[in-house]
Amino acid sequence: MKKIAVLTSGGDAPGMNAAVRAVTRSAIYNGCKVYGVNRGYRGLIDGDLFEMDLSSVGDIIHRGGTILKSARCLEFIEEEGRQKALNVLRVFGIDGLVVIGGDGSFQGAQKLSEMGFPAIGIPGTIDNDLAYTDYTIGFDTALNTVIDAITKIRDTSYSHERLSIIEVMGRHCGDIALYAGLAGGAEIILIPEADYNEDDICKKLIQSKNRGKAHSIIMLAEGIGGSQDLAERIKDKTGIESRATILGHIQRGGSPSAFDRIIASQMGAKAVELLINGKSSRVVGIKNNSIIDMDIHEALAMERKLNKDIYKLVDILSI
Repeated sequence: MKKIAVLTSGGDAPGMNAAVRAVTRSAIYNGCKVYGVNRGYRGLIDGDLFEMDLSSVGDIIHRGGTILKSARCLEFIEEEGRQKALNVLRVFGIDGLVVIGGDGSFQGAQKLSEMGFPAIGIPGTIDNDLAYTDYTIGFDTALNTVIDAITKIRDTSYSHERLSIIEVMGRHCGDIALYAGLAGGAEIILIPEADYNEDDICKKLIQSKNRGKAHSIIMLAEGIGGSQDLAERIKDKTGIESRATILGHIQRGGSPSAFDRIIASQMGAKAVELLINGKSSRVVGIKNNSIIDMDIHEALAMERKLNKDIYKLVDILSI
């Protein structure tokens, strides 16, 4: 293993730069050259690679986003596109690839591994939607961003005695809504993994109002969506003034938390270690506070499960 390439793909996540830094410096420490790939798989197909040195990753551990940039690449989904990428890797003499991203990015790494090219995946996504790892890089930072927003929205919600519905990211995974709802003291959490009855929600809000509670917060995962319509329906049914706020891409930005910087650094170093030891088709993660790796096929096949204890606790604490 003499030359290692690293790319970031899919949605950006705070902590990706810390992972790029760890991959670069760990590889150089072990006597390898490192190449950065601009704009993910798009850059791989286009041959947009450049050699990185120690100074290339100086002063980036605290920065959000990704210095390598990211882009969607439909061409890579096709075999012809993947073959172009593989040709580029061989032309540059790259021996192994580290892919930082979510499940879609991992599928790309999986395909390259099946074509005989060593690839290792690092989970970088705010969604926390990969079942094999307890946490993905960026989730903790996004969570703290949402908590800050909840605190600010609660102030105006209290002042105007209204219901606030806060819609957060996560695609089909409700972890951001679930954990932010618990930490932010939300009365109701609506996520794709759990069924809900709109009339039961309205009943709970009316009962809260009747006992003197002037304001409430509902956390809504984007996998359910329709926060504006829900606010209007609740107002029509209950008479409670309701407002919806969609937090959007603010959740992806910002300086990564200490936790995200730490796990990104650990995972980046682990990915390099795996490549140097001749491993391929693996993904790195964290389980029970320990850095682990497993087969990429097994990781992608694992089914995410709702943390029922957390979900129940939110209901208990919001009575």
